Amino acid sequence: MWSDGALELLLCGTVDNSLKKIHPGRTVAGFVMGSKRLYDHIHDNPAVLGLDIAFVNNPVNIALNPKVVAINSAIEIDLTGQVCADSIGPRIISGAGGQIDFIRGAALSQAGKPIIALTNRTRKGVSRIVPMLKQGAGVVTTRAHVHYVITEYGVADLFGKNLAQRSKALIAIAHPDEREFLEKSWHEVYRERS
Repeated sequence: MWSDGALELLLCGTVDNSLKKIHPGRTVAGFVMGSKRLYDHIHDNPAVLGLDIAFVNNPVNIALNPKVVAINSAIEIDLTGQVCADSIGPRIISGAGGQIDFIRGAALSQAGKPIIALTNRTRKGVSRIVPMLKQGAGVVTTRAHVHYVITEYGVADLFGKNLAQRSKALIAIAHPDEREFLEKSWHEVYRERS
């Protein structure tokens, strides 16, 4: 899916699709959602191609393009790297969409970058990097599939790291006011159980 934000990148030339191996020069999507301006842009536009979601979200097809950067969001991520992107506890607020498809596709792409990007805190000030996901929260992207996590405080490369290394990397990009609590929680919850 793409929307008005991508339209701006296309219109200013930042995104031109020139380096793609499949459908070069064309913007491909399973669906779009946005303003009338967006729909006017795609109407009868030969540079925009709508395809079946089974094709668009197929990790094998995604990986055919080199240097795929897949940026996905999260509601929260725990200190082991598990990503919840569709619920707050058991309350579903979104679909999982193609997150894992694009994470896998980017990971398989030559020099690809699978990214989970999130702000450290919600608008209400609740930490989004947490010791454990809320009870009932769904894991959309498993810790085994997470590579890069980006917050306003930096980048954590989790791929291939053990649980202790993952927690250290995530704590380093957490909000400074949360780091001591997360460190203490790691030792209480995980270290004492291992």
